[in-house]
Amino acid sequence: MNFVARLTSAAMLSAALLGAASASATEITFYYPIAVGGPITKIVDGYAADFHKAHPDITVKPVYTGSYQDSIVKAITAAKAGNAPDVAVLLSTDMFTLIDDDMIEPYDAIATSAADAAWLKSFYPAFMENSQSGGHTWGIPFQRSMIVQYWNKDAFKAAGLDPETPPKTWDEMVAMAKKLTKRDASGTTTQWGLEIPSSGFPYWLFQALTTQNGAILANQDGTKVAYNDPKVIEAAQFFADLSRKDEVMPKGIIDWGTTPKDFFEGKTAMMWTTTGNLTNVRNNAKFAFGVAPMPSKVRGGSPTGGGNIYIFKTSDKAKQAAALEFARFLSTPERAADWGIATGYVATRPDAWETEAMKKYVAEFPAAAVARDQLKDAVAELSTHDNQRVTKALNDALQAVLTGAKEAKPAFDQAQAEADRILAAYKH
Repeated sequence: MNFVARLTSAAMLSAALLGAASASATEITFYYPIAVGGPITKIVDGYAADFHKAHPDITVKPVYTGSYQDSIVKAITAAKAGNAPDVAVLLSTDMFTLIDDDMIEPYDAIATSAADAAWLKSFYPAFMENSQSGGHTWGIPFQRSMIVQYWNKDAFKAAGLDPETPPKTWDEMVAMAKKLTKRDASGTTTQWGLEIPSSGFPYWLFQALTTQNGAILANQDGTKVAYNDPKVIEAAQFFADLSRKDEVMPKGIIDWGTTPKDFFEGKTAMMWTTTGNLTNVRNNAKFAFGVAPMPSKVRGGSPTGGGNIYIFKTSDKAKQAAALEFARFLSTPERAADWGIATGYVATRPDAWETEAMKKYVAEFPAAAVARDQLKDAVAELSTHDNQRVTKALNDALQAVLTGAKEAKPAFDQAQAEADRILAAYKH
């Protein structure tokens, strides 16, 4: 072989090796539901970088997609255009929508080893209720939450209440809220006893009340709802009465986004909100506060909430394998603990609570364990086929009752009829 031929051969070999190296490098797109900027994006970017260090042949490209509502629309639109994300955090309640549109891969179809089977069983059963259907696991719990009570201990003390004792029942909550509601000489309320948000995720906060009153809003298959169950109507009436009859809560719609701010500013002495606000409250409340499980009526409890990790369908097996590896990485006990400490979301598996970092955190901040301990009383978040429309029927009924536009029974009878009409197509 002459010099030129040898040179050509070496160049071809070098190009082939270079091509093989680039072919083995896989980039996956990760949709994450938050607006750009802020501390959460730094954490997610950090996880992507850590994953790349551990898997140099895989690059994760986070795409910040706005609110949960924005994110599901963007994911579906991208998938229909042939440009689906490889992996995404979307609401656990989006599961049926993603299944019906044939957009996601069940984990058990691609995670088939004995270690994978153990991994899929490692999460709290309460979180898996919104992650499994039809014998398959469709989502891995990641940033999962529950509703808890927050109370201002200083306000309790000022009202002559024991600052270490939050309400344990609906009756106690109303009685305490009456003592905590303060009005000035002109009759203007300067401090409300309680705020339960009714915008943003109205059905979710309302589901805490229906759960406590012994009602289950939907069946496991997502094909049937019980919106006009008398226990549901009774819970709606109680919700409305807190402002209209008991006068311990602002009238009309209470904004989801500003409720924590009202709490920080002393405009409300108690609030119901997500455990996902725990770090926010800890950083911003300038007074002693407590976190408690939900009060009970016939039982205690809260729906679970928050997001799952979904893997989208693709013919590119390298991308699919990389997406699965990233889902495993995000859900290790150590990372579940780290995420819970950084954000206030509930670490999704029992062994995360056994890590040194989490044990130290709970010892310093016992409120962090309240939601975990409430998991035994948790129910699945409302989720059905055609979930957005079915949920909208409930939200519309609830808002009509809370604003005084309709009485509870006719409003919820109408919601039931609308949901039945939408779900008829999914009953076999």
